[in-house]
Amino acid sequence: MKLRLDKYLSEIGLGTRSEVKKAIQKGLVQVNTQFVQKPEYKVDTEKDQVMFSGKPAVYVEYEYYMLNKPAGVISASTDSRERCVVDLILSRRRKDLFPVGRLDKDTEGLLLITNDGGLAHRLLSPKKHVDKVYYARIQGRVTQEDVAAFRQGVDIGEEKRTLPAGLLILTSKEVSEVELTIQEGKFHQVKRMFQAVDKEVLYLKRLQMGPLVLDATLKPGEYRTLNRNELDMLC
Repeated sequence: MKLRLDKYLSEIGLGTRSEVKKAIQKGLVQVNTQFVQKPEYKVDTEKDQVMFSGKPAVYVEYEYYMLNKPAGVISASTDSRERCVVDLILSRRRKDLFPVGRLDKDTEGLLLITNDGGLAHRLLSPKKHVDKVYYARIQGRVTQEDVAAFRQGVDIGEEKRTLPAGLLILTSKEVSEVELTIQEGKFHQVKRMFQAVDKEVLYLKRLQMGPLVLDATLKPGEYRTLNRNELDMLC
């Protein structure tokens, strides 16, 4: 793929288009050992070697990160007041990363961070019926009646009931533990589903999205790039 040199550099996070144009014009950029001072110079992303201020500037078209989202950060790319999940990806090389779907601010667990819009669409499209699996602690004794209600879909105050959901009871007591599988991503959906059966979510963590399973070794706030097997399953 061929790109303008200024676009090449800005897309891998080395500055805005205007900033990298100035750097190019100052003679800070080399392509295949030759200094290039024209921002419009076309770079072959697969063949050319680019240096920026004496350091390699390697082009990456797509990045894929698995994040164990901690509570207290929001599922967004940028925000003027809140810390965002993309801010946690310190090794990112692209400036256009975004979270695939959203987790509430107080929800933890699996979040895919990427700039691959096609993959995001496949995972989020309601027509694809992608499973999302959560672990939750619930205030109240979760019963088989709740399991049956979730299987039928529950009224969360919208025009239509939720799609059928799989509710697995891990423990049933004053504070119950459950595993929930849904195929939608409505606003506060899990919390609203339990409110519909007179219960409250105390803690929520996403464990899986489609074939992608949260790496158990990742602590909240930690991340890693997806491996080849995970990418193959997703793509």
